[in-house]
Amino acid sequence: MNEPELAALPNLGPASARWLIGAGIGTVAELRGVGAVGAFHRVAVREGRAATANLLYALYAALEDKHWTEVTQAEKASLRHAAGLDDRP
Repeated sequence: MNEPELAALPNLGPASARWLIGAGIGTVAELRGVGAVGAFHRVAVREGRAATANLLYALYAALEDKHWTEVTQAEKASLRHAAGLDDRP
């Protein structure tokens, strides 16, 4: 498990890295394999409502190597739909 490796991704910090590790995702390669939506679901099972759509956007942006503010509204809507968060902003 590599908290520094995960925390070094854009948009993710130590808390997000700990959540991912707690959800069984310990490396960037594992995160890429699971994908943003899968990782979000795993974290949400453990962390409950603490896992918000902002985490989903941050995970997606980290895997796309861009800042989370660059995630378009269309991408956000698609991510929310894929994660079953259509009713959240």
